[in-house]
Amino acid sequence: MALRQCAIYGKGGIGKSTTTQNLVSALAELGNSVMIVGCDPKADSTRLILHAKAQTTIMSLAAEAGSVEDLELEDVLKAGYRGIKCVESGGPEPGVGCAGRGVITAINFLEEEGAYDDELDFVFYDVLGDVVCGGFAMPIRENKAQEIYIVCSGEMMAMYAANNIAKGIVKYANSGSVRLAGLICNSRETAREDELISALAAKIGTTMIHFVPRDNVVQRAEIRRMTVIEYEPGHKQAQEYRDLAIKIRDNKNFVIPTPITMDELEELMMEFGIIDQEDESIIGVTAAAEATA
Repeated sequence: MALRQCAIYGKGGIGKSTTTQNLVSALAELGNSVMIVGCDPKADSTRLILHAKAQTTIMSLAAEAGSVEDLELEDVLKAGYRGIKCVESGGPEPGVGCAGRGVITAINFLEEEGAYDDELDFVFYDVLGDVVCGGFAMPIRENKAQEIYIVCSGEMMAMYAANNIAKGIVKYANSGSVRLAGLICNSRETAREDELISALAAKIGTTMIHFVPRDNVVQRAEIRRMTVIEYEPGHKQAQEYRDLAIKIRDNKNFVIPTPITMDELEELMMEFGIIDQEDESIIGVTAAAEATA
């Protein structure tokens, strides 16, 4: 099969890295060859696969060596659970420089050093927060990733972020092959959450590819620096990630999204009884502040 490059976006703290690592573990279990490229200075995109606190990043290794040209692929690429290849881009110290440049440097280095070999079936880019500008947009801006999955929940700002990411995808889709491939609901157990995310997906022209229920086994596995797939493979939550993996493996529903307005998003939440008229004015002020931040 041809290499499929996928990027995972979503609001900060929504569970992108956890979802991604459990997903790729399930894909590897199905016999796929997978690589994760962590696009976050925290370097926490591969820790459950490598059973480590944090993988040494390309940017930190380049700083030690003098430049990225002084690195070899084996310096930055490590194999973890079921042979999953792991890379972390890293970035500068907080408050110094642009972390997005680390993503650009990392992906360029991986390409030049032949990391995207013929044996790979999937590459997943785990991208910082809901940032779709600068270096963090590189996986979609330069058509590195053709499939974009957005992790969200039934919380207002998670949905707001998902809609904003859809706007970013539209911009880059019009000049390339990047497409929205679906929403992944990582449940926060809000009211009518699965119905709400399905409705949001329909409005922006896609589908909720899977609803991942909340379960404490995820945290228990993370404490041991493991995915649920590895820690407790017979658990029902492990099967949820397997179901997600199968749906992504078989997915062919790639679209240019149709983002909605803030008013439409509020109307959707009012329709589902999530917010009322009093809440609406407060949320409007919050969203406006977020948009100008």
